[in-house]
Amino acid sequence: MELEQDKINLIEKIIKNDRKYTNNEDLYEDFFNETCKRSLLIIKTITSDATLEAYLKKIATTSILNVLKNEGRLRRSQGSFVPTKTISIEEQALIPNYSNIKIVYEPVDIIDTPEDLALKKDILQKISDSVYEIDKSNPDKNYLKLYYLRYEHGLTQKEISDELSISQSEVSKRLFKLMGEIRQALV
Repeated sequence: MELEQDKINLIEKIIKNDRKYTNNEDLYEDFFNETCKRSLLIIKTITSDATLEAYLKKIATTSILNVLKNEGRLRRSQGSFVPTKTISIEEQALIPNYSNIKIVYEPVDIIDTPEDLALKKDILQKISDSVYEIDKSNPDKNYLKLYYLRYEHGLTQKEISDELSISQSEVSKRLFKLMGEIRQALV
């Protein structure tokens, strides 16, 4: 029985797209013949192209595995198939080892345009004005000192709490309120 050309093309495409076809191209005819032999009855009975392709993929995968096992190129190992080709120590030494390569990225100096500098200056001025206004309206909360310690000196909340003799949770609440006020001022 002859297969239609579109079915032959489909089987060929499926075989060549199978990942086990790579490095085993010399066995293409065996893969093709085994797949055709196993799928002959299915091709005649299935009318849907999508269903046929799905069945042919399964049949081709099984056929490829069988051919590779029969050729001694695969063996079953703990539920999967592994190549039987072993690499000698001499061949292993020729394979490049990239694990010791260190990639170093040099920092790039990005020069701000005058517009960028002016914008940054305006934003910093608004932040500074906001912090002074917030501190002035709540002098007992030490917002200015809190901002200075956190964002100028980079102290942790714990270090700030020790410095200001207040609890860490209070430092957290004040920083949260301060940042909320600054956000409002920038909008």
